[in-house]
Amino acid sequence: MTGRAPGGAPEFFVLSYITITRDPRTQLVVAIGGDEPAAGILQTAGGFIDAPGPRGPYHRQPHTMAVDEQRTGATAAALALLQAGYSVHLDPALNTLSRRDEDREAAHRYLDHLAERARNASGGHELASILTEIVAPDDGVLPRLRDILVSLWTRWDDRLHDAGRPAAPAEQLIDTVNGLSRHAQRLQDIRNQAARIPASAPSPGTTAKPVPAAPGRSR
Repeated sequence: MTGRAPGGAPEFFVLSYITITRDPRTQLVVAIGGDEPAAGILQTAGGFIDAPGPRGPYHRQPHTMAVDEQRTGATAAALALLQAGYSVHLDPALNTLSRRDEDREAAHRYLDHLAERARNASGGHELASILTEIVAPDDGVLPRLRDILVSLWTRWDDRLHDAGRPAAPAEQLIDTVNGLSRHAQRLQDIRNQAARIPASAPSPGTTAKPVPAAPGRSR
Protein backbone atom coordinates (compact mmCIF):
# COMPACT_ATOMS: atom_id res chain seq x y z
CA MET A 1 0.00 0.00 0.00
CA THR A 2 1.42 3.40 -0.94
CA GLY A 3 -0.42 5.58 1.57
CA ARG A 4 -3.65 7.54 1.33
CA ALA A 5 -5.05 9.39 -1.65
CA PRO A 6 -6.86 12.73 -1.29
CA GLY A 7 -10.05 12.18 0.67
CA GLY A 8 -8.56 9.48 2.89
CA ALA A 9 -8.99 6.50 0.49
CA PRO A 10 -6.02 4.10 0.58
CA GLU A 11 -3.93 3.48 -2.51
CA PHE A 12 -2.64 0.01 -3.34
CA PHE A 13 0.21 -1.27 -5.47
CA VAL A 14 -2.03 -4.06 -6.81
CA LEU A 15 -2.97 -3.03 -10.35
CA SER A 16 -5.20 -5.83 -11.61
CA TYR A 17 -6.16 -9.45 -11.03
CA ILE A 18 -4.78 -12.04 -13.46
CA THR A 19 -5.56 -15.75 -13.61
CA ILE A 20 -3.10 -18.20 -15.18
CA THR A 21 -4.57 -21.66 -15.64
CA ARG A 22 -5.01 -24.56 -18.03
CA ASP A 23 -8.19 -24.58 -20.10
CA PRO A 24 -9.82 -28.01 -19.50
CA ARG A 25 -11.28 -28.19 -23.01
CA THR A 26 -8.27 -27.22 -25.15
CA GLN A 27 -5.52 -28.00 -22.57
CA LEU A 28 -3.92 -24.65 -23.45
CA VAL A 29 -2.33 -22.57 -20.70
CA VAL A 30 -4.20 -19.25 -20.72
CA ALA A 31 -3.93 -15.96 -18.86
CA ILE A 32 -7.06 -13.90 -18.27
CA GLY A 33 -7.11 -10.31 -17.05
CA GLY A 34 -4.51 -7.57 -16.83
CA ASP A 35 -3.66 -4.59 -18.99
CA GLU A 36 -1.17 -3.83 -21.77
CA PRO A 37 1.93 -3.79 -19.52
CA ALA A 38 0.82 -7.13 -18.06
CA ALA A 39 0.53 -8.52 -21.57
CA GLY A 40 4.14 -7.54 -22.18
CA ILE A 41 5.26 -9.34 -19.02
CA LEU A 42 3.31 -12.45 -20.02
CA GLN A 43 4.99 -12.44 -23.43
CA THR A 44 8.57 -11.87 -22.25
CA ALA A 45 8.51 -13.97 -19.08
CA GLY A 46 6.08 -16.73 -19.96
CA GLY A 47 6.08 -17.06 -23.74
CA PHE A 48 2.41 -16.08 -24.01
CA ILE A 49 0.86 -14.73 -27.20
CA ASP A 50 -2.24 -12.59 -27.72
CA ALA A 51 -5.34 -14.37 -28.98
CA PRO A 52 -8.91 -13.25 -29.78
CA GLY A 53 -11.67 -14.69 -27.63
CA PRO A 54 -15.49 -14.62 -27.52
CA ARG A 55 -15.36 -12.15 -24.62
CA GLY A 56 -12.38 -10.14 -25.81
CA PRO A 57 -8.67 -10.80 -26.25
CA TYR A 58 -6.77 -13.05 -23.89
CA HIS A 59 -3.29 -14.57 -23.70
CA ARG A 60 -2.19 -18.16 -24.19
CA GLN A 61 0.95 -20.18 -24.67
CA PRO A 62 1.63 -21.69 -28.12
CA HIS A 63 0.22 -25.11 -29.04
CA THR A 64 3.74 -26.41 -29.66
CA MET A 65 5.12 -25.62 -26.21
CA ALA A 66 6.06 -28.72 -24.20
CA VAL A 67 4.31 -29.33 -20.88
CA ASP A 68 7.42 -28.68 -18.76
CA GLU A 69 8.03 -25.45 -20.68
CA GLN A 70 4.42 -24.44 -20.09
CA ARG A 71 4.79 -24.87 -16.32
CA THR A 72 8.14 -23.07 -16.26
CA GLY A 73 6.79 -20.17 -18.32
CA ALA A 74 3.59 -19.88 -16.30
CA THR A 75 5.53 -19.80 -13.02
CA ALA A 76 8.03 -17.24 -14.32
CA ALA A 77 5.21 -15.03 -15.64
CA ALA A 78 3.34 -15.20 -12.32
CA LEU A 79 6.44 -14.20 -10.35
CA ALA A 80 7.20 -11.32 -12.74
CA LEU A 81 3.61 -10.07 -12.52
CA LEU A 82 3.65 -10.23 -8.71
CA GLN A 83 6.88 -8.23 -8.63
CA ALA A 84 5.26 -5.65 -10.92
CA GLY A 85 2.37 -5.19 -8.48
CA TYR A 86 -0.30 -7.39 -10.03
CA SER A 87 -2.47 -9.83 -8.09
CA VAL A 88 -2.07 -13.28 -9.63
CA HIS A 89 -3.77 -16.63 -9.26
CA LEU A 90 -1.56 -19.40 -10.64
CA ASP A 91 -3.06 -22.86 -11.10
CA PRO A 92 -1.18 -25.08 -8.60
CA ALA A 93 -0.69 -27.70 -11.33
CA LEU A 94 1.39 -25.13 -13.26
CA ASN A 95 3.48 -23.98 -10.31
CA THR A 96 6.98 -25.42 -10.61
CA LEU A 97 7.79 -24.19 -7.10
CA SER A 98 5.29 -26.58 -5.54
CA ARG A 99 6.36 -30.13 -4.80
CA ARG A 100 4.66 -32.79 -6.92
CA ASP A 101 4.82 -35.22 -4.02
CA GLU A 102 2.69 -32.82 -1.98
CA ASP A 103 0.19 -32.56 -4.84
CA ARG A 104 0.01 -36.34 -5.08
CA GLU A 105 -0.50 -36.69 -1.34
CA ALA A 106 -3.26 -34.07 -1.43
CA ALA A 107 -4.98 -35.98 -4.25
CA HIS A 108 -4.74 -39.23 -2.27
CA ARG A 109 -6.20 -37.53 0.81
CA TYR A 110 -9.11 -36.23 -1.27
CA LEU A 111 -9.85 -39.70 -2.69
CA ASP A 112 -9.52 -41.34 0.74
CA HIS A 113 -11.96 -38.79 2.17
CA LEU A 114 -14.37 -39.44 -0.70
CA ALA A 115 -14.16 -43.20 -0.05
CA GLU A 116 -14.86 -42.65 3.65
CA ARG A 117 -17.91 -40.53 2.81
CA ALA A 118 -19.12 -43.30 0.50
CA ARG A 119 -18.76 -45.93 3.24
CA ASN A 120 -20.75 -43.79 5.66
CA ALA A 121 -23.43 -42.54 3.25
CA SER A 122 -26.90 -43.20 4.63
CA GLY A 123 -29.30 -41.34 2.34
CA GLY A 124 -30.02 -40.45 -1.24
CA HIS A 125 -28.76 -36.90 -0.97
CA GLU A 126 -25.43 -38.07 0.46
CA LEU A 127 -25.10 -40.63 -2.33
CA ALA A 128 -25.91 -37.94 -4.91
CA SER A 129 -23.33 -35.58 -3.38
CA ILE A 130 -20.58 -38.20 -3.64
CA LEU A 131 -21.52 -39.10 -7.21
CA THR A 132 -21.46 -35.39 -8.07
CA GLU A 133 -17.83 -35.25 -6.93
CA ILE A 134 -17.11 -38.13 -9.31
CA VAL A 135 -19.04 -37.11 -12.44
CA ALA A 136 -19.41 -33.30 -12.28
CA PRO A 137 -18.84 -32.13 -15.90
CA ASP A 138 -16.21 -29.49 -15.16
CA ASP A 139 -14.17 -30.77 -12.22
CA GLY A 140 -15.39 -34.28 -11.40
CA VAL A 141 -12.94 -37.16 -10.99
CA LEU A 142 -14.03 -39.00 -14.13
CA PRO A 143 -14.09 -35.95 -16.47
CA ARG A 144 -10.60 -34.99 -15.27
CA LEU A 145 -9.39 -38.55 -15.89
CA ARG A 146 -11.00 -38.47 -19.34
CA ASP A 147 -9.22 -35.19 -20.16
CA ILE A 148 -5.86 -36.73 -19.20
CA LEU A 149 -6.48 -39.76 -21.38
CA VAL A 150 -7.61 -37.62 -24.33
CA SER A 151 -4.41 -35.56 -24.07
CA LEU A 152 -2.38 -38.77 -23.95
CA TRP A 153 -4.22 -40.17 -26.97
CA THR A 154 -3.71 -36.96 -28.99
CA ARG A 155 0.04 -36.90 -28.42
CA TRP A 156 0.42 -40.65 -28.93
CA ASP A 157 -1.67 -40.73 -32.12
CA ASP A 158 0.37 -37.88 -33.61
CA ARG A 159 3.66 -39.60 -32.84
CA LEU A 160 2.50 -42.93 -34.28
CA HIS A 161 1.32 -41.17 -37.43
CA ASP A 162 4.61 -39.26 -37.83
CA ALA A 163 6.61 -42.47 -37.34
CA GLY A 164 4.48 -44.43 -39.81
CA ARG A 165 3.55 -46.91 -37.08
CA PRO A 166 0.18 -48.68 -36.74
CA ALA A 167 -2.32 -46.57 -34.82
CA ALA A 168 -4.18 -49.55 -33.31
CA PRO A 169 -2.97 -48.99 -29.69
CA ALA A 170 -4.00 -45.33 -29.79
CA GLU A 171 -7.36 -46.30 -31.31
CA GLN A 172 -7.91 -48.78 -28.49
CA LEU A 173 -7.15 -46.02 -25.99
CA ILE A 174 -9.68 -43.58 -27.49
CA ASP A 175 -12.29 -46.38 -27.65
CA THR A 176 -11.73 -46.92 -23.93
CA VAL A 177 -12.09 -43.19 -23.31
CA ASN A 178 -15.39 -43.16 -25.21
CA GLY A 179 -16.56 -46.05 -23.05
CA LEU A 180 -15.56 -44.11 -19.95
CA SER A 181 -17.65 -41.17 -21.18
CA ARG A 182 -20.68 -43.43 -21.60
CA HIS A 183 -20.25 -44.84 -18.10
CA ALA A 184 -19.89 -41.31 -16.73
CA GLN A 185 -23.24 -40.42 -18.29
CA ARG A 186 -24.84 -43.50 -16.72
CA LEU A 187 -23.43 -42.49 -13.34
CA GLN A 188 -24.85 -39.00 -13.90
CA ASP A 189 -28.29 -40.56 -14.41
CA ILE A 190 -27.87 -42.67 -11.27
CA ARG A 191 -26.84 -39.54 -9.38
CA ASN A 192 -30.03 -37.79 -10.47
CA GLN A 193 -32.11 -40.75 -9.30
CA ALA A 194 -30.33 -40.82 -5.94
CA ALA A 195 -31.01 -37.12 -5.44
CA ARG A 196 -34.75 -37.82 -5.65
CA ILE A 197 -34.71 -40.44 -2.88
CA PRO A 198 -36.50 -39.00 0.19
CA ALA A 199 -34.34 -38.49 3.24
CA SER A 200 -36.46 -40.96 5.25
CA ALA A 201 -36.22 -43.71 2.63
CA PRO A 202 -34.10 -46.77 3.54
CA SER A 203 -30.67 -47.01 1.96
CA PRO A 204 -30.38 -49.05 -1.25
CA GLY A 205 -29.99 -52.77 -0.58
CA THR A 206 -31.83 -52.65 2.76
CA THR A 207 -35.38 -53.75 3.52
CA ALA A 208 -37.68 -52.56 6.23
CA LYS A 209 -37.74 -54.87 9.24
CA PRO A 210 -41.18 -56.27 10.21
CA VAL A 211 -42.67 -54.74 13.35
CA PRO A 212 -43.41 -57.41 15.95
CA ALA A 213 -46.98 -57.62 17.17
CA ALA A 214 -47.75 -56.21 20.61
CA PRO A 215 -48.13 -58.79 23.39
CA GLY A 216 -51.70 -59.94 23.93
CA ARG A 217 -52.92 -58.82 20.48
CA SER A 218 -52.55 -62.16 18.70
CA ARG A 219 -55.69 -63.98 17.64
